[in-house]
Amino acid sequence: MKIAVVGCGAVGIFYGAKLCRTGAETHFLLRADFDAVCRDGVRVYSVDGDFTARPRCARQPAEIGPCDLVVIGLKTTANAEFPRLLPPLLGSGTLLLTLQNGIGSDDELARRFGGERVLGGLCFVCLNRVAPGVVRHSAHGKIVLGEYGQPAQARTHGLAERFRQAGIRCDITANLAQARWEKLVWNVPFNGLGVAGVVGHAAFATGAVPSEFVLPTECLPTDVLLADPGWEMCLRALMREIIAAANALGFPLPPALEEKNIANTRCMAAYKASTLLDFELGRPLELESIFFEPQRRAQRAGVPTPVLDRLCAVLAQLDALRAAGR
Repeated sequence: MKIAVVGCGAVGIFYGAKLCRTGAETHFLLRADFDAVCRDGVRVYSVDGDFTARPRCARQPAEIGPCDLVVIGLKTTANAEFPRLLPPLLGSGTLLLTLQNGIGSDDELARRFGGERVLGGLCFVCLNRVAPGVVRHSAHGKIVLGEYGQPAQARTHGLAERFRQAGIRCDITANLAQARWEKLVWNVPFNGLGVAGVVGHAAFATGAVPSEFVLPTECLPTDVLLADPGWEMCLRALMREIIAAANALGFPLPPALEEKNIANTRCMAAYKASTLLDFELGRPLELESIFFEPQRRAQRAGVPTPVLDRLCAVLAQLDALRAAGR
């Protein structure tokens, strides 16, 4: 199998390095990390054991050429790059596996390149990229695979087996869209409030960031949110709104997901989700896929989401301040 990894941040490096260790011909499409990975390979410091992998390195997709599988680890803020990055990697049978957060990327890939190519993977893992080509893996690691618009086919089962050979627990979902909503039950509250919570309870309650607000250097990790009764109340309210929206859209999610997600997160101790790290580093936030698109779909389904509405309003204002350098 010939594999290309496009988007070599924490997720791309971790899962790409694992696949590389199965003997697959694995190519990393790199920018800033190119020299470091060419020299040292990629290094993963993991609770399951540290390791180094040595994928092939490329700066341009044409250097890689058509592949059997393209693993997309890009932030969804870079989806406009799909038409430039992906066509040189496509052959007649190439599969596109997006490991991106939120909802909407599957649809975009299907529109551009054909739904028959598109697979989705949901990553349940605690990862941080700590240096060029270096990732720290602190907990979990499971991936859930599904196909765009149809139940899993034999090819998905085959890919799941390769992930298992790489030491990754891999489950298969018959309904990728529903699985994405299930993951939003965690992603929306913990990614969102971790950033929006920096404005404080009073400002969040109004959905308006004070004009004199100065951006802090650090956001609120999971343990801080769960230690504050007010933020925990908001976390739970957001989970209930996402579950209600999913059910209204035809994706049945049980109410018990609220308690399950809270309990699982307490076991993670202090963890900063990807949106927090992006905000702290001054990067664009994945607002569309994780927050705004779920909000729009909930509205179309007639589901009231007052806490999500406040969250989206605060995040939009904070992202504008970030972009303005404040």
